[in-house]
Amino acid sequence: MKFKTTPYHAHLLKDTDRLSAFFNAIKDYDGEHDLAYDLGCGSGILSYFLASYFKQVKSIEINHKSSLCAQENLKDFENVEVINSDVLDYEFTKKADLIVCEMLDTALIDEEEVPVLNYAKDFLKENGKIIPQGIINTIELVNLERHYVHWDEGVNYESFSKPFVYSEYNFLDDINPVFEDELTLKADKVGIVNGLKITTYTILNDNLVAGPSPMLNPPLLIPLDEKSVKVNDLIKVKLKYIMGNGIESIQTEYI
Repeated sequence: MKFKTTPYHAHLLKDTDRLSAFFNAIKDYDGEHDLAYDLGCGSGILSYFLASYFKQVKSIEINHKSSLCAQENLKDFENVEVINSDVLDYEFTKKADLIVCEMLDTALIDEEEVPVLNYAKDFLKENGKIIPQGIINTIELVNLERHYVHWDEGVNYESFSKPFVYSEYNFLDDINPVFEDELTLKADKVGIVNGLKITTYTILNDNLVAGPSPMLNPPLLIPLDEKSVKVNDLIKVKLKYIMGNGIESIQTEYI
């Protein structure tokens, strides 16, 4: 099937690692289930997967052009309804077996996964599930070539510490969107540190964890002031951001 897409969603469809991870998580629903919500459905590819496993799929998309693409792509499925709405404005009337929400980005900073799920998970059945199930965030010291916040898209940088898990989230829990913590990282080489690298791993379900891919949480690179380090130096950093409020909310400083 050839999907009608916006230019952005065309790039999403080309990320086969991302698509296969979500497809494998969805196909675990091999019985017949009642209702699934696809929140931020985009062009409708995940709703296309869901349609085979659920009696009813409600696909909600805020962008009008994207919702029109989804309507066209899913028109042959009588059990799928595409709704052009902000999830936070949508009046849910029925509880679902499953919520799929792929409003993901690195550390959940630049997309609305957290505020959307904090609202929408009230409309899950008691034993309902969410795909993805959660995330794991790691951080490491780096030397950056570019001294502004950016994603790792083939730019040069050098790591100066091993990745350290600094936060984990289960999307069934209420999540405080404000992250603030003091982190201690150990340098493993001599040189100049001037940044942090955050890498996010997506927990699709109990048996499936996806690493970064071009359109699924590419690592985020964040500048710091320059600091000379030696092997085994402990570097203490304060990190703060607001999930869903964009990369402009990121604050860092040495302690």
